[in-house]
Amino acid sequence: MDCDELVELVTDYLEGTLDPAVRSRFEAHLGECDGCEHYVEQFRTTINTLGRVSADELDDDFRQRLLATFSDWKAESSGDALP
Repeated sequence: MDCDELVELVTDYLEGTLDPAVRSRFEAHLGECDGCEHYVEQFRTTINTLGRVSADELDDDFRQRLLATFSDWKAESSGDALP
């Protein structure tokens, strides 16, 4: 597994939905790649931090910008981005 593939699978990994063979390859790559290990830890930290913020604590404009950013990122990373 290379770094690009790991990035595509990180959410599934953290949710525990990867099949065992892919999970094994994912974890093997983490064991060999400090950059990806740090990326997964940063992703975990972000999820944990955002999970502690309630909807009423988040400015609606900021929330909308976050959603737009991640929506665009998801579309671009899957090759479905609009021109």
